[in-house]
Order: sequence, then C-alpha cells, then structure tokens
Amino acid sequence: MSKSIGTETTAKVESSPQGKIISYWSVTLLLAAAVMLSGIGQLMQFGGNVELVKKIGYPLYILTILGIWKVLGSIALVLPGFPRLKEWVHAGIFFLMTGAALSHAFASDYGNYGFNIILPLSYAALNIASWALRPKSRML
Repeated sequence: MSKSIGTETTAKVESSPQGKIISYWSVTLLLAAAVMLSGIGQLMQFGGNVELVKKIGYPLYILTILGIWKVLGSIALVLPGFPRLKEWVHAGIFFLMTGAALSHAFASDYGNYGFNIILPLSYAALNIASWALRPKSRML
C-alpha cells in the first residue's frame, strides 16, 4: 500500500517582461534627456562649455559638431523603428562619453571631486544599461 504524505509543488519564476520594458524606457528616456540637454547646451555654448573645451585644448567648433550629434542621437533613441540606427547611436554615445572622460583625464582637468570624469562615465553606464535592456523589437 502506498500512501502520499505530502505533495511537492514547484513554481517556475519568470522575469516580468513588463518590468523590463519599464526599466528600458526609464533608463532610455533619462539617457535621451541628458544627452539632448547636453547637446543643446553645447550648441548654445551654455554652462561653462566654452571653458571646458578650451581647458582640454579642443577648438570651439567642436561644440557645434558634438551638439548636433547629441541632439540627433537622442531623437533617434526614442523614435520607433530603425534598429540599426539605434545600434550606431548607442556606439556613438559610448565612444563620445568615454572619449570625453579620457580627454579630461589626459588634460588633468578632473573638475570638482572628479565631476568632469564621473559625469560622462555615468552617461556611458546609462547608455550600456539602455542597450542591454532594449526589447527584441529594437534589436538587429
């Protein structure tokens, strides 16, 4: 005679796709807003951008070039479709931000408490998070 004393139940835990989408959009919108505001500031030469560029030895016209790229890139990040363009934008933001941090480091322009290095690296980290969380519809 066989008796069953207890029953084991196993539950499969799955990650919530809705939570991933909310995380993706939160990070991506924060990144797009930060890059857009930074680009507008560079185009208008606001907030010490001129001094920062002069301090590290770049010509002032670099502000216009970077500002245009940042504004267009932030728009491309939130537009529907164009997955290949989004891949290029993520790569561009990563190279732009790590390049900015390295430029400041090589010029010994760390800013207060390393701000000139920490800020672009935090944008690069947001960029990596946005890329890693992207939904399948935004992948190649």
